[in-house]
Parts: sequence; structure tokens; C-alpha cells
Amino acid sequence: MSVGEVCNRDVVVVKKGESALDAALLMRRFHVGDLVVVEEEGGQRIPVGILTDRDIVIEAVAEDVNSRELTVGDIMSADLVTVNEDEDVVDTVKMMRANGIRRVPVVDRAGVLVGIVTVDDLIDLLAEVLDDLTKLIRREQTREKETRR
Repeated sequence: MSVGEVCNRDVVVVKKGESALDAALLMRRFHVGDLVVVEEEGGQRIPVGILTDRDIVIEAVAEDVNSRELTVGDIMSADLVTVNEDEDVVDTVKMMRANGIRRVPVVDRAGVLVGIVTVDDLIDLLAEVLDDLTKLIRREQTREKETRR
């Protein structure tokens, strides 16, 4: 299964010049813990960083910095790791583990943002697969009881 099949395509984005306060307000409004930082190129959104609620707490709140004066570009994680939408989910999990990251922007072959995949998304997928396997086992046991009386 490809990561493009499981990623969230409703990505909340922000630009580097926005204030940390505006970013925090976006997170609150959309109930998300991260924003993908993008630059517009030819009408396309190209991811250049990611900003998490933790970044805001550590870089602004804990340092007692005015969040209206601090920009997203000042505190975002710029060493961005992305994954192509055609990449296998298992390979993506391994890459996330190797990089110690919980969220990964998903891009197409041209590097344009198409979604984001998070640990939460992957846990939901795993739970669904485990539920299906459990139902399969129950169905097999029921079928055997019915055919071998």
C-alpha cells in the first residue's frame, strides 16, 4: 500500500513570514498539532519546513519571546524530510523511525505537497488491519463449526 493512499490530503499550511501567534491560531482553529510551511511556485505549494505545537512551546513560550514578533521561519524545522506519495507505507515507517520524526509531508514526483502522514494515521491503519484479521479468524472458526458438525 502506498503512503498516498493513507495520507491526509487536507493539509493546513502556513508561510515562513507569518507570525508564530498566527500559526498557533491556525493550529487551534483546525485542531492540528503541525503546519506544513510552504512556498508558492507557479501556483503550486512546495513544502520547505514544518512547524509543530512543540516548536512553538520550546522556541517561543519557554523562551518568553513575543509570539507576534517571532515568525514561522524563525522557529520551523527547516531540515524537512518528505516522502513521495508512491512510497510504500512500511518503507515510510522505517524512514520515519530512522529520522525520529512523527509527521512527514507527502509530495508528488515534482515535489508538490499532496498530503501529510502522521504516526496517528499509521496507528489508525494498523488498528484497521488488526481488526480485519481478528474478524477473519472469527469468520474462519464460525465457518469450520458450520461445515464440520
